[in-house]
Amino acid sequence: MNICNTKNTIMNISIAIHGGAGTILASKMTNELEANYRKGLQDALNIGYDILKQGGSSLDAVEASVKSMEDFPLFNAGKGSVFNNKGAHEMDASIMYGKTLEAGAVSSVSNIKNPIVLAKTIMQKSEHVFLCKEGAEEFAKLNGIEFENDAYFYNDTRYQQWQEIKDSDTFQLDHTDNKHDKKFGTVGAVALDKEGNLSAATSTGGMTNKKFGRVGDTPMIGAGTYANNNTCAVSCTGHGELFIRSVVAYDISCLMEYKGMSLSEACKFVVHDKLIKIGGEGGIIAIDKNANICLDFNSEGMYRASVDKDGKEFIAIYKN
Repeated sequence: MNICNTKNTIMNISIAIHGGAGTILASKMTNELEANYRKGLQDALNIGYDILKQGGSSLDAVEASVKSMEDFPLFNAGKGSVFNNKGAHEMDASIMYGKTLEAGAVSSVSNIKNPIVLAKTIMQKSEHVFLCKEGAEEFAKLNGIEFENDAYFYNDTRYQQWQEIKDSDTFQLDHTDNKHDKKFGTVGAVALDKEGNLSAATSTGGMTNKKFGRVGDTPMIGAGTYANNNTCAVSCTGHGELFIRSVVAYDISCLMEYKGMSLSEACKFVVHDKLIKIGGEGGIIAIDKNANICLDFNSEGMYRASVDKDGKEFIAIYKN
C-alpha cells in the first residue's frame, strides 16, 4: 500500500506519523477500539502540525507527536510498552535532525516516562549519540528527565499478553491474536518545517517476553530512523531484525541521493522488494525535502496519519 503526494509545488510544512504496522484487520477491531486508535493518531498529528504551523522546528514537532503517542496506552511505546521476559519494561527511542545530521538514541531504559525526550536530550546535551540502560538513566536524572514508577506503565491487557507466553521461549511482536497475527508495536513521526529542515523520531516498548537485552531497529540511526535535508526523513515499524539487516531508513535516503530515485520509488523498492526478499514485514513513513509524503507498508495494515503541504489531512489504519 502506497500513499504518496508527489506534486512539484512550493515547499511547505508537512508531517506524517505512525503507530505501528502488522496484521491489523477491520474484522478484529471493535468500533470503540478503532475510534480510540484514530483519536490517538489525531491528537498526535494535531500536536506536531500545530508546532509547524506556528513556525516551530521539525525537530520539536516530531518529538511532540511521538511524546503524545508515548502517553497513549494503546500504542507500544512509553506508557503502553509491553512486558519483557522479566516482567519489566525496556524502552528504545531515537531522533535525528536533517539539517546537521545530529542524532540521539537510547535503548533498554526503564521508568523513563518519555524516551523520545531523553533521546533528544542526548542529542542536544551530550557529546554522544547512543546511550543505554543504567548509564542512560543516570544521564536522564542529571538532566531532569521525568521518571514514573512501575505502576504508571502497568496495563492489564499488556500484562495478560505476557502471562500467556512468559514461561516459553516465544516472543510476540506487540499483541497477537494467534501465532499467524503480527503487530509491530512502534510509533514514529517525520516532518518538514518552514525552514526546509527535516526530522525523524521513533519510539517503542519492543517485543513482549523479549530476552537477553534484545534491541530492535528503533534506536539504531539508519535502520529505524534517519533524516537528511538533502533527501528525506524516515521512521520505520516492523520486524526489527530484518530492518537492521536492511538498514532500511538510510537505504531509502541512499537510493534517492545516489541513484536519483524519487521518494516514492525508493520507498516502494525497499518495502516491497528488498524487505520482502528476506522475509521482512512492516512499513515506513517518509517525507522528502520537497514535502512529498509516503506511507508505505507490506503488512495488512499500519496506523498512520499525515498532513501534506496543501494542508490535506489523512488518517488510516487498514490496507484499503
